[in-house]
Amino acid sequence: MNKRQVGPFQVNPIGLGCMNICPVYGPPPSEADAQRLLMSALDEGVDFFDTAALYGFGESERIIGKTLSAHRSRFTLASKCGLHGVDLNGDGKKVRVLDGRPETLRATCENSLRSLKTDVIDLYYLHRWDKKIPVEDSVGALSDLVRAGKIRTIGLSEVSAQTLRKAHAVHPITALQTEYSLWTRNPEIAVLDACRELGVAFVSFSPLARKFLCADLLDTAGLLPTDWRHTSPRFHAPHYAHNVKLLDGYVAVARELSCTPAQLALAWVLHQAPHIVTIPGTSRIDHLKDNMGALNLVLTPEVLSRLNQTINQHTVSGNRYNDIASSEVDTEVF
Repeated sequence: MNKRQVGPFQVNPIGLGCMNICPVYGPPPSEADAQRLLMSALDEGVDFFDTAALYGFGESERIIGKTLSAHRSRFTLASKCGLHGVDLNGDGKKVRVLDGRPETLRATCENSLRSLKTDVIDLYYLHRWDKKIPVEDSVGALSDLVRAGKIRTIGLSEVSAQTLRKAHAVHPITALQTEYSLWTRNPEIAVLDACRELGVAFVSFSPLARKFLCADLLDTAGLLPTDWRHTSPRFHAPHYAHNVKLLDGYVAVARELSCTPAQLALAWVLHQAPHIVTIPGTSRIDHLKDNMGALNLVLTPEVLSRLNQTINQHTVSGNRYNDIASSEVDTEVF
């Protein structure tokens, strides 16, 4: 199995995003099933696990710590700060808060270390840049955590090439994480090149386009009312009806290659550059195993060209985020 470089770490090109073991899309797995999923991931060769303080307001970190702490030497652990849950009313109900103040990042890290049952987090991301705080200040706080031995390296999520450069001048950035797939091409504007130039790994999240590229979500009528995808314009009518039509040509390529649509989507991401790794999320072991099969898929230039012509920033309809979510990210847009 060919590894890829993420700073000082060598990891399998396909890791596991651990947001899906909490309620985000469909019903989350039981804790027992989530534990089985995590252990199965280890057995399948996953050695890069990605979580965040935000996911389940700490539940994802807690389950990972409970399940994987005994196997800590077998994997690279990533988590995130800057977005977390706060009980503002004292009623036990947490709400999502964006806060990049240095003191908040330090406190979040201490909480995450306890939940994850580890002495150090390998890769610690600023989940979102809090634009009220200079990014240099937030990264400076993370640099202090590196010197204190709480974290090993620093990452950024959903930032522009310009912000990456500002942060990198304060402390070397190991990885930049942003949504990237056939239907979300924003990193191609500037971020992928900036990462290559600076020696920063690029971590692609949502490489399956939040299930769209699995080619079996043909309408959104069956989604739960709480499903995050209801907030994304791309999943709204008439955008989604337009986007589903793109799947015919895409699925035809998968059939020709005797692979699943999910494997085709993951292979496309990994073929874009050698400094890219990807972290598809799932709550199902069968989907996990299917995803790992993408590592064996070789795409020719002709196949890549067909895919690029079928699904791209010009053929996809609708923005990926609504206005509120868009205001929190710093990525370039077409």
